[in-house]
Amino acid sequence: MSEPTSLYPQLEAALLCRDVERKMALAVEALRGWRVDALPRRVDVPPPYPLPEAGRPSLPELVHPSKVPKRSLSSRQGHAALLHAIAHIEFNAVNLALDAAWRFREMPDAFVSDWLQVAAEEARHFSLLLRRLRELGHDYGDFPAHNGLWAMSCKTDYDPLARMALVPRVLEARGLDVTPGIQRRLAGIGDHASVAVLDIILREEVGHVRIGNAWFGRLCRQRGLEPEACFQELLRRHDVQLYRGAYNLAARERAGFSARELEALRALCEDDTASAG
Repeated sequence: MSEPTSLYPQLEAALLCRDVERKMALAVEALRGWRVDALPRRVDVPPPYPLPEAGRPSLPELVHPSKVPKRSLSSRQGHAALLHAIAHIEFNAVNLALDAAWRFREMPDAFVSDWLQVAAEEARHFSLLLRRLRELGHDYGDFPAHNGLWAMSCKTDYDPLARMALVPRVLEARGLDVTPGIQRRLAGIGDHASVAVLDIILREEVGHVRIGNAWFGRLCRQRGLEPEACFQELLRRHDVQLYRGAYNLAARERAGFSARELEALRALCEDDTASAG
């Protein structure tokens, strides 16, 4: 009988894969193999290494966030560009989830299970958005994009605590806030198919952020750290600013943010409203 494939080479292959559809299939296969015990966590594999760039196609062109063009939904081009921006976030989210399971080998099996589930769900999100893009006559890579999500992966590759704090609890949680507004804009131009896709994404992203929150809290308890103070320190250390503007507090509550955190976010909303007035 042949030796079964082990987990870490499988995840590394998915991470480095440059073909978008093959990467999505590998992410789903990794979860399936893990769940049926076909991908053991062998220790005799090379350790993880810094990964300045995960596997991706030559397009989209990556530019500074300020250089990503703003397009109106009044044009077909602008409509597609918005969906492309969301698809790019989901593409990066697949790599981020795969990297968490591949990189942080000191974490228990439950951590691997959680992040492989996230990777497979993010792959489905990307595939749904890719189909919508193609229905509009475009494809992934047709518009420039930025690399902010993966850049944060590189900054937090030294510690799962930092990764859980700054990716799920900051960057991915922001998706909970902005998605309802995007849905309203898409409904306004009659794109109810994309609104339905975003319904699926929003529901499952609440679960992804909840997973990040749970592991952040667990790691803080293991290290004897007060979670809110630890989070604020990590924000300062990495020069991360919390966003101003509307927060989806109901979704964040379902995703596991504490009552004190929600009050602080509510105050940010109020401060932004007052300054706007």
